[in-house]
Amino acid sequence: MPKIKTKKSASKRFSFTGTGKVKYKKQGLRHILTKKSSKRKRSLRHAGILTKPEQVRVKELMPYG
Repeated sequence: MPKIKTKKSASKRFSFTGTGKVKYKKQGLRHILTKKSSKRKRSLRHAGILTKPEQVRVKELMPYG
């Protein structure tokens, strides 16, 4: 069987942890930062983990992740 191609847009947005969970960069830290509190900006710095149903969808886009 031929290899399955990875969706490049998904590979740029998501990455996998060692246990197989899917990490992503949180949105909202690019511009208009003056009105956001320091606590909010600090929590946006850390990577987020997708929920189980969303992880299944991403793993279909990235078969070799």
